[in-house]
This record gives sequence, C-alpha cells and structure tokens, in this order.
Amino acid sequence: MPEVSVLLPCRNVAAWLPRCIESLEAQSLLDYEVLAVDDRSTDETGALLRRWSARDDRVTVLETAPGSPGRSAGRTPEDGLVGALELAVATASAPLLARMDGDDIAEPRRLELQRDFLAARPDLAGCGTAVELFPRSEVGEGYRRYETWLNGLSDPEDLWRDLFVECPVAHPTLMIRHSVLSGLGGYRDPGWPEDYDLVLRLRAAGMRIANLASRLVRWRVRPDRHSLTSDRYSAEAFRRCKVHFLDQAFLPESRPLVVWGAGKVGKPMARELIRQGRLVSAFVDLDARKIGQEIHGAPVLDPDGFEALVSRKDPYVLAAVGSPGAREEIRRALEVLGRREIEDYRVCA
Repeated sequence: MPEVSVLLPCRNVAAWLPRCIESLEAQSLLDYEVLAVDDRSTDETGALLRRWSARDDRVTVLETAPGSPGRSAGRTPEDGLVGALELAVATASAPLLARMDGDDIAEPRRLELQRDFLAARPDLAGCGTAVELFPRSEVGEGYRRYETWLNGLSDPEDLWRDLFVECPVAHPTLMIRHSVLSGLGGYRDPGWPEDYDLVLRLRAAGMRIANLASRLVRWRVRPDRHSLTSDRYSAEAFRRCKVHFLDQAFLPESRPLVVWGAGKVGKPMARELIRQGRLVSAFVDLDARKIGQEIHGAPVLDPDGFEALVSRKDPYVLAAVGSPGAREEIRRALEVLGRREIEDYRVCA
C-alpha cells in the first residue's frame, strides 16, 4: 500500500501537463501512487497520461464517461470535476489523499512535508499549503490580494476565523486523510464549489485543518479555469454555500442577526439569508445616505445605533463588506464594543 494517493483530474491540459508530471516525478517522497483521470479530454492529455503510466507503474490512468462511478446522468462537461474526483477516490488505496491539477507544479518536497506534518498532527483531518500564483504576468491585483490572504492562513485557528471569507485551503494543495473523506461521504456537487463544500462539511463535523506556511504548489492562473467559467463558482453560488452552512451549523438560533454592510456585498448576503429562512434584524453602514433607510424590511443603523442595539438585544453580526481593508476596520470596531470574533460575529467577505 502506498503512503499517498495523488488525485489528478485532467481535462485538456496537454500544454501544461508535462511540467506537472515532471514535478511529481521529482518528489522526494517515492512511495505514492497517482490516479490520473482523463476527463473526456479532446487534446493530447490522454496520450500523455498513458505514456507516463507506461514508464511508471505508480501511475494509473482512469477515464470518465457517462455511467462511471461518481458521475450523475445529465452532468455537463463543465461539471465533470466532481465525478472525476470521485472516480479517483474510489480507486485510491493510500491512507492519505493529495489533490493536484494537471496544470499546476508541486515543489519537490510537497508530498513528503505534508505527510510528515499530518503524521505529527493526528488532531488534524488534513492540510493545505501556501501557494505561488503563476505566471505572474497573469496575476492581477485581485489575485495578489487573494494570494496574500490565503498565504496568511496557517494555524487551524486562522482558518477557523476566516472560514466564511472564502475557502481557506487551496484545493490543489490539499492532503486529507482517506478515512475522513470517506466518513464525510466523499466529494459532492450541490451546485457550489466542491472544495469549499468539503472544507465546510469537515468543520461542521468538528474537525480541523491547517496550511503549511511554505509555498509548496505553484497554482496556475488561466482565463478558462473552472472558477471563472462555471456557474458553480459564481459569486451567487458562493453565497448560497456560505448561507447554507451558516444556517445549518454556525449561527446561534436565539440571537437577532445583523449584517454589517448595506452595499453590494451585504445586501445580496442578506437576501440569501432571507431566502434560506433567516430573519435579518438590521444592517450597519457608514454611508450617511443609507442610515435610517430600510432594506428587505430591516433598518440601516450607524455604529452608534448598533451600539445601542448591542446593549438591548445582544445581536450576532455577519460582516459583509468587500472593499480592501474593510475586514480589519470592522473587526476593530466590533472589538471596541467588546464583541468576540466567532462568538459574537463572523467576517463573511
């Protein structure tokens, strides 16, 4: 039995796959297997994978097709990733499962360091790593902010704190215990990101995850990547995902709910909360033009009005403001009022 099974779904990545393969062949950890899934590629991906498998008996090539394990009838080609992952998981034999994409590059000690980290931390269900987005010519300001945020999360407490900002683990860096993934029911496609769904289910079940601070995966930025082209990764899908898990596992039942932010992030978040059955009691905003108005039937308060509400009703706050720097400003304002993060509020943008 190998120590690590690498789950490698591939679709039309022939242009980048050779560098991915080279990076896996250069791993310091030798005791691994690769479950490479050719997910209905129309380029040379399949041929490259088969040639790799022919020279390395650690590599097994699988193919998705209608009726394959993990594939639902009617799933479109754009939605095949979950089926490809489930096919790989069903074939994997190692106690640790490592994700990777066919257009990314692993540093030589990636598998070794993650394996050693999880061996030393039996309290963790899995771990990711810091990343380097590349090529840098394609990494704009938004991606750079995201990279900085993601690479600043390492301890389980960091990931817990920012759990609802966005997925706190880069999926291509994930190494998870096989028993944990099986116990959670594997990957699924509920209409939102499969990686975020997995991390939120893991945390809702009381398990923890961390990130290694070292940049052990080079994560390719492409204009045709799933996160930019599939509805499953849209802003609306992320909101549905966040609200579903907040409602099911993370929001207190007995406290009034306040959304801090009555703008382009807060209002859609409140609308989704209401759609899923959560009453929004008030909004908080700094824009004088909004103070005193009502949104979705709830008043818009300034910070003084919110302070008065705190003294009367002890509300729970979801901070949903997406502008740069707003997250820390809201944290400081709430801490001044004696509010404790997670116990009394969560940041959701």
